[in-house]
Amino acid sequence: MSASDFTRASRFHAGFAAALIHRLSGLALAIFLPLHFLSLGLALEAESFADFMIWSSQPLVKVSEALLVAALGVHFAGGLRVLGIEFFGLTRAQGVWISCAFAFGAGVGILFLMKAF
Repeated sequence: MSASDFTRASRFHAGFAAALIHRLSGLALAIFLPLHFLSLGLALEAESFADFMIWSSQPLVKVSEALLVAALGVHFAGGLRVLGIEFFGLTRAQGVWISCAFAFGAGVGILFLMKAF
């Protein structure tokens, strides 16, 4: 097996997918959270609070909030996976940890979405 075959094959490994999702969720949080905090800061003014509450009750805003919570859960769980691999060398159990981490993140997002509606 050549080096290029190994590189190509490693991209189909569950660890590569987990690392990619962890990085993408971090990027999504880095983009979305400042906008989220800006909108919450705008709601602190008394005259704009009522408009903000009307705007925030739209289904698209609720879904985006659920996606934000899901991204937080997935990113948190992915970070725990990385810490487990680095500090405990969990090479054999990596598949189980990856599955548990993303199931946890997806579960948090689904619970939040159920509560939002």
